[in-house]
Amino acid sequence: MRGDNVLGVCRGVIFFFFKQKTAYEMLRSLVGSEMCIRDRVSTQSTGSENRLQWLCELPHSAWHCWPTPARRGMIDQYIERLYQSQLLTETEIKTVCEKLQELLMEESNVLPVSTPVTICGDVHGQFDDVLEIFQIGGKCPDTNYMFLGDFVDRGYDSVQTISLMACLKLRYPSRLSLLRGNHESRQITQVYGFYAECLHKYGSTAVWQYFTDMFDFLPIAALIDDSVFCVHGGLSPSGHTLDQVRAVFRFQEVPHEGLVADLLWSDPCADSDGFLSSSRGAGYLFGQDVVSQFLWSNCLESIVRGHQLCTDGFQSFFDDQVITVWSAPNYCYR
Repeated sequence: MRGDNVLGVCRGVIFFFFKQKTAYEMLRSLVGSEMCIRDRVSTQSTGSENRLQWLCELPHSAWHCWPTPARRGMIDQYIERLYQSQLLTETEIKTVCEKLQELLMEESNVLPVSTPVTICGDVHGQFDDVLEIFQIGGKCPDTNYMFLGDFVDRGYDSVQTISLMACLKLRYPSRLSLLRGNHESRQITQVYGFYAECLHKYGSTAVWQYFTDMFDFLPIAALIDDSVFCVHGGLSPSGHTLDQVRAVFRFQEVPHEGLVADLLWSDPCADSDGFLSSSRGAGYLFGQDVVSQFLWSNCLESIVRGHQLCTDGFQSFFDDQVITVWSAPNYCYR
């Protein structure tokens, strides 16, 4: 892998991204001081007492999906095989996706998350880079993670990437948060590689169907400590409050327009105020005035999102009100 790997801490939120040149200096400027990652990660004790407490705090849906030690052992076997870059069978993927849908159905549109948590941006099927994230930041469940969407397409190993994410979420639901990106859709994956990859690796489109059906259940946003709004894309003229985001119907293919589409497709624009049409053909460009009003109306401090390629793996907008995180280095293997 080219480029350096960076972990940075800001108010208990750990950002994982990849830098090429000066991202570390940018990060230090953002947070105002250097903080020790080891100290932060060490607060997540893996001792038997804390692990037992964590197990007791698992949502009921997790025990409903995998109620016996034998079934938890089975998902552990899936995870171990995936860490070794082995594909799951079509039947195994069907089971995982169906059980994960049951779990995701009980999660809110805006998923509540507590710090400490490590936030990762788009990974786009770059499975080796996902493994390196876990190698550097710690494996789940020893480290809490949030991924901002776009698990698939572009990269060569989208199947292994989303398979691992699905299994980890099913096994450790309180330790891993998965948000939906604009590429978690049937239409986009038929164009940018995931559909073709499933067909090539399994000889049919069934696996693609299992995963894309599961995508419809992914949350569309998250809220860290009631102060940091996390989303794949950005803001929408159709939704000015968190309650509007919580109320929208998400269990569907990503629509071409409206609140859900905008949350997954929009981008910040430093040159203009208000909402402008986007060259992407979906979503909007939104200015600093829109961000400031959204943060003020919802008593928030900042927005963390992915969706945009950052050559340094990280970019700040509007006096740090919006932070873009990118976790797919050497995108498209350039």
